[in-house]
Amino acid sequence: METTIGEVQDALITGQTSCHAVVANYLQRIERYDQASGVNAITVLNPEALSRADEIDRALAANEDLPELFCAPIVVKDNFDTHDMVTSGGSITLRNSYPPDDAFMVRKLREAGAIIIAKTNMAEWAFSPRETVSSSFGRTANAYDVNYVPAGSSGGTASAVAASFAVAGMGSDTGNSIRGPSSHLALFGIRSTLGLTSRDGVIPLIFDRDVAGPMARTVEDGVKLFNVVAGYDPNDSLSVPDKREADYRQFLDEAGLSGKRIGVFRRLVDHDNADPEIKQLFLDALDDMRAGGATIVDYVTIENFDTLNEEIQSCRSFRYDLKQYLDSLDEAPFSDVATLLETGEFAEESKGSLGFFSQSPLDIAPDQWPEPCLIWPNNPLRNQLLANTIGAMDAANLDALIYPTWSNPPAHIDRANEEYLGDNSQLLVPAAGLPAVSVPMGFWQDRLPAGLQIVGRPYAEGALIEIAYGYEQRTKHRRAPEGFSSLK
Repeated sequence: METTIGEVQDALITGQTSCHAVVANYLQRIERYDQASGVNAITVLNPEALSRADEIDRALAANEDLPELFCAPIVVKDNFDTHDMVTSGGSITLRNSYPPDDAFMVRKLREAGAIIIAKTNMAEWAFSPRETVSSSFGRTANAYDVNYVPAGSSGGTASAVAASFAVAGMGSDTGNSIRGPSSHLALFGIRSTLGLTSRDGVIPLIFDRDVAGPMARTVEDGVKLFNVVAGYDPNDSLSVPDKREADYRQFLDEAGLSGKRIGVFRRLVDHDNADPEIKQLFLDALDDMRAGGATIVDYVTIENFDTLNEEIQSCRSFRYDLKQYLDSLDEAPFSDVATLLETGEFAEESKGSLGFFSQSPLDIAPDQWPEPCLIWPNNPLRNQLLANTIGAMDAANLDALIYPTWSNPPAHIDRANEEYLGDNSQLLVPAAGLPAVSVPMGFWQDRLPAGLQIVGRPYAEGALIEIAYGYEQRTKHRRAPEGFSSLK
């Protein structure tokens, strides 16, 4: 329970255990708890996981140099291409689809010695920020209480990592789907600046908003994964070269709050329907940051935020974007997602989104539509929101903005739509292309997690890591869910 990458590697180096034993134990945890608990986070296991562990044990025995993530058991969301495991995107139509190669991030993780032990369930086609229901593998529940949602769409990764089915995991985030599930499961999750990380080999939802990245129980483990997967990829048309730091681990500074100027974006704090207890957790977080040496600027406004938020429309490019992905498969079972409405091969929860996206053109790029959908970084309204945000931060000399990741607790699992309130992740960050992290800030009614969202300037992930790590080390809010004890 709660073992970190560093602890696994120290145990291997000192001969306390083997990589084979570590991986076998995680696989046993999945077998023991995933279905029996009602969480249903795991879709498929990697049949080669133990063989890969044996390779690492042989390298250890031979005193070979080992890469930075050696023997780190990882789970990845079911929309990341894995050549050796099914990648369904949450859809029963791809239930038997084996991509021809690995996603960029999966390849980087494997090259760094991580072992992909399993794939995790997701909201079908990543449609839902509210819940995690797929037509391929069913419904995932919150590991802290299966009567509640883990949010979406990366709820499988969130519950799996929270329950210690792996040391860490990977998710994707179009509007909420790394940060929201991380908030609901007491994890650290990072959404990078758009362009810093590659989405190649990740089934798209909205290509010019999608970001993939780590979800982990500690900031340190999340940063270790991020250090491996961040960087330029020529196969991603929106990837920007020469933007990553040499080593993001250098920002793991316990005094990371000291000297930081952090602005409270009250527009996403003072909701009329915000839960008062979560708001109090946020106010307590401000006090903790002050005690850690940060200056809190309260409050910050962004010029024309509400107007721009109303005017900026997410490009309805899913039909076109998915077609590009399907064309990359050796044998795609279909070529147009709109046809699924006729076949009925989808979860009932996805019907509305399928109908919405299926009205857009299939074979015409969004910026060539009769009414062009101008994609990032060539969308004037999105650029204006970015400029106004940076202007507000400049005016107060801020390193970051903060607000609750969700202003309300997780919804009951049977009322995911009716109780969908307080999702702040959809606003500001995806449209402006800004980096953001979520870090645990306590528990609602002392039982369901709540997260603190920290937003930075473009490519300022280092500052976010410093703030998140400093806050985490000061507060230590993370605690494991009950019911997933160590194997005897």
